[in-house]
Amino acid sequence: MRILHHLPLSPACRKVRLALNEKRIPYEMRVERVWDRREEFLAMNPAGTVPVLEEENGLVVADSYAICEYLDEAYPDTPLLGRTHAERAEVRRLVAWFDVKFDREVTRNLYFERQLKRNLGFGNPDGGALRAGYANLKPHVEYIGWLAETRAWLAGGQISLADLAAAAHLSCLDYVGDIDWSLNDAVKDWYARVKSRPAFRPILADRVSGLTPPQHYADLDF
Repeated sequence: MRILHHLPLSPACRKVRLALNEKRIPYEMRVERVWDRREEFLAMNPAGTVPVLEEENGLVVADSYAICEYLDEAYPDTPLLGRTHAERAEVRRLVAWFDVKFDREVTRNLYFERQLKRNLGFGNPDGGALRAGYANLKPHVEYIGWLAETRAWLAGGQISLADLAAAAHLSCLDYVGDIDWSLNDAVKDWYARVKSRPAFRPILADRVSGLTPPQHYADLDF
């Protein structure tokens, strides 16, 4: 069986899970506590990060972007990177926006500081980082709202990896109660459409020991 080594509240892992689910590719999930730095896992990915995809033929692909590119090339049915050169360029731009810029300015300042920092042995949350994360969240939500108002999906006429990347980050922040959905109706409506897709159901079923999501987290009509 194909294996995805992951962490439940990792945006990068959720993006890959959503891509696998949209493509209806069967796989098994294994939680990898990266802070334990298992030798067997480091042999597969010396960077010590998740996600890592183990194919049934022994192929190992590490890094969420590399995995998603691989999936779109190896399993071209239900393309997620776009069909034209222009579409693919825009999808890649937005995936980089969420996985680099949004991650640096929002996700790391909120989710990383509040949830992962202690597990990794990096001490207590930094109040300044938390304040920066909340301040940065608002303009990012406004940008997502502008995209949602001007396009059927974030990168164009069809759902793509751009939507999955954005939803992966927002879903992690939503799990820990850091998203105020009243900030932008267009973002809430777009997220409700993504959240309602069958591929998203396993994400909504995620539960992390000692951390209970808000009541609306799994509610499709939130």
